[in-house]
Amino acid sequence: MRFGNDLALLLSASQTPLMSTTNNAGANAGSPLDFEFKTGADVFSPVDLVTLPRPGAGLVSPDGQLVVVPVSTYNLQDAKNNKTFYITSVSSTVSPFEVPLARGGEAFWLDAHTIGHVVRPEDDAAPQLLARDVEYSTELRAGEPYVVGTFPDVDVGNFKKSPDGSWLVFSADVYPDRDLNTVKQQDKEWKDRGSSALVYEETFVRHWDTFRTPKSPSLFSVRVTKSDDGKFVLGDKFNSVLKDTNHHSPVEPFGGTDNFDVSLTSVIYTAKDADVQPAWHTRQNIYVVPIEGGPPVHLTSGKQGATTAPVFSASGSKVAWLELAKDGAEADKAQLIVHDFAEDVQFQLLEDWTLSPSEILFSHDDSHLILTVGEAARARILSLPLPSTPKADKFSATRKRHSINKDTKPSPITTEHHASGVQRAGTDGSLVFSQSSLRGPNNVFVLSPASSTRPSAARNLHSAAIAYDTTAVAAGWKLEQLTDFGLEQLGSKKLDAGEEFFFTGAKDVKVQGWVIRPPGYSKDDKKKWPVVLFIHGGPQGVWDDNWSTRWNPNVWAQQGYVVVAINPTGSTTFGQDFTDAISGDWGGRPFEDLRKGWAYVKEHYPQIDFDRAVGAGASWGGYAVNWIAGHPEWDFGFKALFCHDGVFDTTYNGLVTDELYFFEQEFGAPAWTKEGYELSEKFNPARLVGKWTTPMLIVHGSKDFRLPDTEGISAFQALQRRKIKSRLVIFPDENHWVLNHKNSLKWHWEVFRWFHLFVGAGAQQ
Repeated sequence: MRFGNDLALLLSASQTPLMSTTNNAGANAGSPLDFEFKTGADVFSPVDLVTLPRPGAGLVSPDGQLVVVPVSTYNLQDAKNNKTFYITSVSSTVSPFEVPLARGGEAFWLDAHTIGHVVRPEDDAAPQLLARDVEYSTELRAGEPYVVGTFPDVDVGNFKKSPDGSWLVFSADVYPDRDLNTVKQQDKEWKDRGSSALVYEETFVRHWDTFRTPKSPSLFSVRVTKSDDGKFVLGDKFNSVLKDTNHHSPVEPFGGTDNFDVSLTSVIYTAKDADVQPAWHTRQNIYVVPIEGGPPVHLTSGKQGATTAPVFSASGSKVAWLELAKDGAEADKAQLIVHDFAEDVQFQLLEDWTLSPSEILFSHDDSHLILTVGEAARARILSLPLPSTPKADKFSATRKRHSINKDTKPSPITTEHHASGVQRAGTDGSLVFSQSSLRGPNNVFVLSPASSTRPSAARNLHSAAIAYDTTAVAAGWKLEQLTDFGLEQLGSKKLDAGEEFFFTGAKDVKVQGWVIRPPGYSKDDKKKWPVVLFIHGGPQGVWDDNWSTRWNPNVWAQQGYVVVAINPTGSTTFGQDFTDAISGDWGGRPFEDLRKGWAYVKEHYPQIDFDRAVGAGASWGGYAVNWIAGHPEWDFGFKALFCHDGVFDTTYNGLVTDELYFFEQEFGAPAWTKEGYELSEKFNPARLVGKWTTPMLIVHGSKDFRLPDTEGISAFQALQRRKIKSRLVIFPDENHWVLNHKNSLKWHWEVFRWFHLFVGAGAQQ
């Protein structure tokens, strides 16, 4: 996507700030109203969402026997985000072991039974690598940490070990000299440069939520060895892997360990093509370079768009990556590319497939590729046989890429929910992965072939809160759940798994949506429940069977709303043609889908009171809210609207957004050209303000450089000038998303209070 206990006790110190307004905020938003979230032991409230454990992806040990999982849990009373990591077994019912991390830091495996953990000491000196030995028999145990070595005084992260464990590769933000040892001094010089001015002669000026400075991310490597006493030792030579190149990796703003991989001798990585302007080009190239640094070898054609997920095969003889064909498009189909080093031949798989993988993994014996693929509002794991490398012209001489489609179709391994972070777990074909759903956050699972003799790891888990069962995997596989983060807290909440529906949308295409129902909802109800229409961002995004810490449908359902979440034209996971169809038609076909989907729900869900309907969206979904406000003839019947970080003036946004290529792809040309201007004005919500009549809440982050806060302020001022009930909430410290935990509570309070004014119990109709 571009642009996803008791309340009185918990909020005793923060309820006033949550409800506070400036002198004129809310002056025309209806009479003053005391409002509180619906809470209770059986209610999943925004407070529960904010304080629920948030597990990251599990990281499996080199021998496939253990998994380490980072977890953060916010304590509302202390206003502190407590970080820990859990170590659990893949092949035993032994209970997990928790390691508190008072100062945070990133954990990874140094070897099969040793956890590495990088953290700054309490005096904020240079970061240190700590090691902690892990043992288990009848129980897991972790020894006391010891210092392996010290890094230069710069923030480091994104750690990956070479397969033999002798090299550690990581990233850091550095200056053009690519020298870790000079960063601290250059930081001081930059801070003391004499003014706060930022001067540019080329874009990006700013990206996502940060103004560009002379620093950029780069990759480094360092030796890790063992001393005679068996303890790890960090080398003192930090190699600049990308030195003497103009490459920056991981790619900002979201690149991490998915942007590079490490073999015994080399690093493969993706980097923006330095020969094109990054603000209006998406092109990233794939390179392979010696692990100590040296001249990189370019593996891509130099004509493609973005690339991601480069990965070595288990043997190191091949690499694979995902590649978008079109430079400038960010939602193009992800092509699956394999490069064979021994044969020096490159080939493409699944060229005629309409879906896009998001992750790639070679099986333990390199016979298959394991893919994570968005399909039909799920993220599924699939297996693809890896064909023999074609006997063809050498790639280095002709740069010719060969396509192999015949007999190479993927087969599903998992069929439901949202899978991610797939990794090999030993040599029996087992896989470890993370999975979430609409009913529960990420937890770690192990998939094993039915023929595997791996001992069972099934435990007595609080599994009632998450919709997972053995029918969600294909025949020939068995599934076991290894962790149960958050599930004890959710067990009594009766979260809804979501009900799918399908209808015929624009162009007679089948369109999918979800209905998420409140506790107590019954098919015998007749017009009892208020309803909210969720409109997703992107616009190339999706409402899928996935957990969210921001727009969580079950939080809304448990406040008493039926949530309708439709995946209209432009949504992903339903084939590339469906995704592409929104480009050049922002205000057209998607809204025919939304109207037809809304009509379908009206006809088939008599339990909903459509006289108490509201609409909400963020990013492109915020654009959709503004566009719907200008089309009263569509008769959605919304009593109020909510726009989060939405597009108000489409043409203006084409000039002020950070990634200019997005506008040029969606509207065909730059905003100042005849083609770009005419199309953006055709679908410009600002042009239709004269038709707005529906009350609207607007929330915007001032660090949102994707859709700057002037978009929200402009829409609010238009509403105010027209004397339409409206309210503006600005978060000066938030970007396109609301990430701060207390800001999240404030966000929820403002939204639910706003809608309660118009459709809640006792609201004036």
